[in-house]
Amino acid sequence: MISSPWPGAAELDDLTPRQIVAELDKYIVGQDDAKRAVAIALRNRWRRRQLEPDLAEEVLPKNILMIGPTGVGKTEIARRLSRLARAPFAKVEASKFTEVGYVGRDVESMIRDLVEVSVGMVRQERRAAVREVAERNAEERLLDILVPPPPPATGDETRDPHATREAFRAKLHRGSLDEREVEIEVQDSGFPGLQMFTPQGVEEVGINLKDMLPGMFSRRQRQKMSVRDAREILLEQESDKLIDDLKITREARRRVEQDGIIFLDEIDKVAGRETGHGPDVSREGVQRDLLPIVEGCTVATKYGPVKTDHVLFLAAGAFHVSKPADLIPELQGRFPIRVELSALTEDDLVRILTEPDNALTRQYSALLGAEGLEVSFTSGAVAEIARLAVEVNATTENIGARRLATLLEKLLEEVSFEAPDMKGVKVEIDRDYVQRVLNKIVENRDLSRYVL
Repeated sequence: MISSPWPGAAELDDLTPRQIVAELDKYIVGQDDAKRAVAIALRNRWRRRQLEPDLAEEVLPKNILMIGPTGVGKTEIARRLSRLARAPFAKVEASKFTEVGYVGRDVESMIRDLVEVSVGMVRQERRAAVREVAERNAEERLLDILVPPPPPATGDETRDPHATREAFRAKLHRGSLDEREVEIEVQDSGFPGLQMFTPQGVEEVGINLKDMLPGMFSRRQRQKMSVRDAREILLEQESDKLIDDLKITREARRRVEQDGIIFLDEIDKVAGRETGHGPDVSREGVQRDLLPIVEGCTVATKYGPVKTDHVLFLAAGAFHVSKPADLIPELQGRFPIRVELSALTEDDLVRILTEPDNALTRQYSALLGAEGLEVSFTSGAVAEIARLAVEVNATTENIGARRLATLLEKLLEEVSFEAPDMKGVKVEIDRDYVQRVLNKIVENRDLSRYVL
């Protein structure tokens, strides 16, 4: 079984919606409705696999539209869900797409991006599965370079080649040869830039030409490097010899078709109807191009055709100016589940600073701890940071929890700069310290607009 930091298929089968929500709770504060919706969507994938193939083919994913202001956790929910599911995941911004026929990215490129992610995932798993054999093979190749085979016997043997090789092997294992310079053969994959407009998109052209004419655009050359670096390159080369590229691409396509997740951010930016004043390449035209992808179609990729019928789409937008009803009716119907994420309160920000496994206060304490500096935050300091974040969000631009990172960076700027000279020092960040460093900036609205 391939080891992975994320649950595999067998482990995922044991996760109920309640347990999925509990996993999301470790990183995301509040937004219970959104967590429940995505947990059910993930569990439905397991349920679908239990059905007869004919019926399973008819069960389509229930795509989700998340509505809420920036910085409340929409992207984080999608990202954590994909990691939990160990599924191919791609985040794209709808505002970057243009209608077919205009300069810009076409909507099918998101499926090609998803396939690339999936290929990378499968290749990494396959390399992990053959790593033990690949390491042995790479070591033998490295020893062939360090201890070249002896010339044909001349009748005057003064050394045992096997003993010499084993002595070098022991040195390799100890790491005493890591800095020694060796020369190995590497693949030069340099490729001149080339852009063409095709139905497959601009980004595909270069790769396809390299596949069709490998001798023209790649060559092998010898490079000098340390034994440490050479070992990694040889390991990669030997791993690639042991895995089947055809099987990798086949499995990658299967995962995209059955388990792929696309997070379509800023969908509110393309919400709107034609105004009658000419084509709008970033609104209704993009929506109509998105529609067949979300409905289910076949997209041509360099790895082969990929069906999108069972790809799960999570769309999100703030909808400050527009509203979901401004989307064309056909696209609205493809996002039957809608959840509204609430704006973060001061109490929510306090929890975000302290509760998640990746809480910002823990991150900064760990970062400065690398310098031998012990930094702690009092409850009063955390409360004051949250209060100031709400105040700045209210007076400038509301960017939700992202404001906390800005405030903490400014708060700890002096400590971070002096940290290398403060080894062994204990620093306690309290309410007074927060007020002393940040209050003047927050109170000066013109300054806070640029600094915070």
